[in-house]
Amino acid sequence: MTTPGSKKDIISQLQRDILQWEGFVPPEAGAAKGIGLGPVEAAFPNGVFPNGVIHEMLCPTREQLAATSGLLAGLLSALMRNGGPCLWISKDRRLFPPSMGAFNIAPDRVIFIDAGNEKEVLWAMEEALKCKGLAAVVAEVKEISFAQSRRLQLAVESSRVTGFLLRNDLRKLSTTTCVARWQVRPLPGELEDGLPGVGYPRWQVDLMRVRNGSPGSWVLEWRPEGFVQIEHKATGITETRQVG
Repeated sequence: MTTPGSKKDIISQLQRDILQWEGFVPPEAGAAKGIGLGPVEAAFPNGVFPNGVIHEMLCPTREQLAATSGLLAGLLSALMRNGGPCLWISKDRRLFPPSMGAFNIAPDRVIFIDAGNEKEVLWAMEEALKCKGLAAVVAEVKEISFAQSRRLQLAVESSRVTGFLLRNDLRKLSTTTCVARWQVRPLPGELEDGLPGVGYPRWQVDLMRVRNGSPGSWVLEWRPEGFVQIEHKATGITETRQVG
C-alpha cells in the first residue's frame, strides 16, 4: 500500500523528470549556473535558462527585430562557449555579420542560410535542429502552426540543440509548443561622464510566457563583460549591477 509520504515523493520526482524532459535541467554541483541573464533566468524553473528547446521571440517591427537580434546575440555568445556554430535561417537577411563581434561572437561562427520562402525556412530549421554539432539554430518566420512547432520540438528532443523562432507578424500569432515567448524592445542607451557617442545596447525584455515559470519584465544592457541589469529607483536615479 502506498503511503501519503511516498505518494508525495513520487509526484515530486515526476515533476522533476518532466521539467528535465522539457529542457529545464538543474546545474551540476559545483558547475556555473546559467548563462548570465541574472533575474531573467530566475523566472525559469530551476532558475536556469532552458537549452534543447524552442524559444519564440516576437519582433513585429524593424526596430524590435534589431533589438531582438542584439539580445539574441548575447544569448548565443553564451550558448556557443562550448563549441559548435550557430545556423541563422531567413528569407530576407538583415543582420550585418560583423556586428556579432560586439557580442563576442566571431562572424565566421554563424552560418547564414537564405531560403526562398517560409516553407523552406521551416524545413531548413527542422533539419538543422537534428544536427547535434550545432550550438543553436535561429529562424525568421512570419507564422508557424502548432503542428509545425511540434515537429521542431521533436527534433530538439534528441539533439538537445536550442532553437529560436523570430516571428514578425503578430496578426497571425498562434499557440505553439515553444517553451517561452519573448518580446524585446529597444531603449535609449546612456552615456558615461558626458562622453560623446552612443551608449551600450539596452533593451526592455518581456518574458511573456514561460512553461512552469514566472513571466516578468526587465531592463538589460550589454557591456563587454556581459549582460547588466538596469534598476530604476523611485528617485529617478538609474543603478546598474552585473548579472549572472
